[in-house]
Amino acid sequence: MKEKIWSVLLHLGGNMWNEEGITRGRENSPDAVASPELRFSRAVWDRQLERLASYGVNMIVLDLGEGLRYESHPELAVRGSWTQEEMAKEIAHMQSMGFEVVPKLNFSACHDVWLGEYSRMLSTRVYYEVCADLIREVSALFKPRFFHLGMDEETAAHQRDYDYCVIRQHDLWWHDFYYLMDCVEREGARAWIWSDYMWHHREVFLKKMPKSVMQSNWYYNREFGGPELSEGLANMLTCFDELDRAGYEQIPTGSNWSCRENMELLTMYCAEHIADERLAGFMQTPWMLTLESTEDHLNEAADALYESKQHYERDRAARCGV
Repeated sequence: MKEKIWSVLLHLGGNMWNEEGITRGRENSPDAVASPELRFSRAVWDRQLERLASYGVNMIVLDLGEGLRYESHPELAVRGSWTQEEMAKEIAHMQSMGFEVVPKLNFSACHDVWLGEYSRMLSTRVYYEVCADLIREVSALFKPRFFHLGMDEETAAHQRDYDYCVIRQHDLWWHDFYYLMDCVEREGARAWIWSDYMWHHREVFLKKMPKSVMQSNWYYNREFGGPELSEGLANMLTCFDELDRAGYEQIPTGSNWSCRENMELLTMYCAEHIADERLAGFMQTPWMLTLESTEDHLNEAADALYESKQHYERDRAARCGV
């Protein structure tokens, strides 16, 4: 049997949500407000890697944001951003622990505070040049098999608490996504995105999304059927089924953001609804920065993924008669 991907999203950078000083809608998530200083604990990071390695996790998706000092655009750095040399050393260390390391730069207009002034130049010549520069530089550093582009939650509703709101839609969204995908492919990697654009544009998504792009539909709830499953949740959940029927390869994504049990329920659902040859693996997303204050939540996410992995692998072995 082909080994599945068991991955966790971890944060180096954290300027993905509100701009600096804007706290509306983030009363319970103060770390979601942008900071001029990198918020990252090396001690927590090291403990997380040890924990995840002991659990058999084989991939780390690293949300870079402002956490890396880009040589092509040093103006995007904050105090404490890692140098190229520091990142290269850490990639080698992670690989020695058995992790495949995948870079993530979220180019969604909802999560691009890390892009600084360029986040307000969306879909301009300057913006395209900066995006290409960053993808080229990160690809040279990581030499990845996958490159995660984010692209989630680019809606007006998700930006209702922002002072500056901007979204791409219709043909412009697709134009920019294709441009970013082409940048990734020119560097020899495979584009990977969140699939939630499909929730509200199902027909056009299935028509226009290339099969080469790795899909991560995400679902963080505990309801997977029955009368408690609302129409909205059912719409999100059935995207796993439709992506499979359409022939896309998937890495379904869960989280302990809403409830601890989500990850195990998600793996059970996807094992039944996605063909094994198109189910590349799973990803756990704690959605917390790497800090002492979040360590319990990060540990819970790791534990939940480990339990889900054990359950899934026992069931898969039984189904295959191993």
